[in-house]
Amino acid sequence: MIGSLVTTPATIAASSEDMANGSPQNPLLRVCNTWLANGRPAAEATILVTGGAGYIGSHTCVHLLLEGYRVVVVDNLDNSSEQAVKRVAELAGENGRNLTFFKVDLVEKETLEELFNQIHFDAVIHFAGLKAVGESVKFPLKYYQNNVTGTLNLLEVMSDHGCKKIVFSSSATVYGQPKRVPCTEDDELHALNPYGRTKLYIERALQDVYTADAAWSIVLLRYFNPVGAHPSGRIGEDPRGIPNNLMPFIQQVAVGRRTHLSVFGSDYPTRDGTGVRDYIHVMDLAAGHAAALRRIFTCQAGGCDVYNLGTGKGTTVLEMVAGFERACGQKLPVKLCPRRPGDCSEVFASTDKAQRDLDWRATRTVEDMCQDQWNWARQNPMGYAADEDSEEGEDSVAEGNAANGTGSLGVFKSRGMGCRKVSLISISPISSCGSLGSLDDYPRLDGQHKIL
Repeated sequence: MIGSLVTTPATIAASSEDMANGSPQNPLLRVCNTWLANGRPAAEATILVTGGAGYIGSHTCVHLLLEGYRVVVVDNLDNSSEQAVKRVAELAGENGRNLTFFKVDLVEKETLEELFNQIHFDAVIHFAGLKAVGESVKFPLKYYQNNVTGTLNLLEVMSDHGCKKIVFSSSATVYGQPKRVPCTEDDELHALNPYGRTKLYIERALQDVYTADAAWSIVLLRYFNPVGAHPSGRIGEDPRGIPNNLMPFIQQVAVGRRTHLSVFGSDYPTRDGTGVRDYIHVMDLAAGHAAALRRIFTCQAGGCDVYNLGTGKGTTVLEMVAGFERACGQKLPVKLCPRRPGDCSEVFASTDKAQRDLDWRATRTVEDMCQDQWNWARQNPMGYAADEDSEEGEDSVAEGNAANGTGSLGVFKSRGMGCRKVSLISISPISSCGSLGSLDDYPRLDGQHKIL
């Protein structure tokens, strides 16, 4: 598989010779001691973020970079965009030099092995996976293969390389139709669709991993309804095809991509008859993942803990619509439709445990969510598509150069982004599709490199 590297201008200054020789002047080649005397991770800890080009993953990467972590993103780009990674580097400023991206599919275990052979990871945040409930019902095997098999590959490779710290991005879908609200972490779990069951099976696999080996430090995060975008409007949710969540539908109506918003169910026993959900700003979610990461670094003993990430209060569908109308300054056409089978009238989280153990709580309001969502929508009415189209020709040239069998680097500079993408391919590929390529110029903490 072809891999990709995204860096910032600071890294571009390093010559190809420096890269080949492992020169310490190249910030991506520095190897850092990632532990301080008190057991806390130094800022230079290297975090693998799977699915880091996606909606929640990209916002979390910005947060991690600004906290000083080194971040390596792997993503197969099936339901995400490399443009998001480039914009993450931009938003992180000088810290963007500590961001690296490889196009990797977790189902391809050999490629993942190659990455871990060359780079030492202190911890993993695992977002990667398919996430459309309706699609999962139509194509369950696709979801089990991608979500469950991909995760098992990741855990096996992590174990083989002594990396036993992971934050897993789970979902409130594991609760199914809760018998009571708010949902607590100890409530009975009843996933109702293949997507939810993949999340539940992964949770159980991780719990079994810890039971078998107490050296693992694991945090499972069940988050509720992510909305909003980065306040800059540079990154946000850009669903491929039909959206799965409420807010992308609302924003597409606001920018003229849809004629109206269909609201399913107006006769629920709620304050306005529409369903109640716990909408949480994606920036609060990103902070929650960073808080979970701090926990697994600072706890001396291993563990497997689960936390809800939500606001702890519910908002109706029509209240979210009204909030977005205030943000965009226009009235949105709404069509009230019958209930959908399986929908709940009210779901929201108990967040007491996360506040107590992670010292985390959601701080952004519905107004913040809607304003930031609209800021993203008006700047990017077609999502990342415009930037992708402008670079399509350049991508073809770069990948063609990389795939010519010489093992050389194919490089192009992205228009207006100040980043570069390097396509790498191994001279002796693992398969006919090629491999991730040689990563000898990346840091390892296996005794073969001096700790600077």
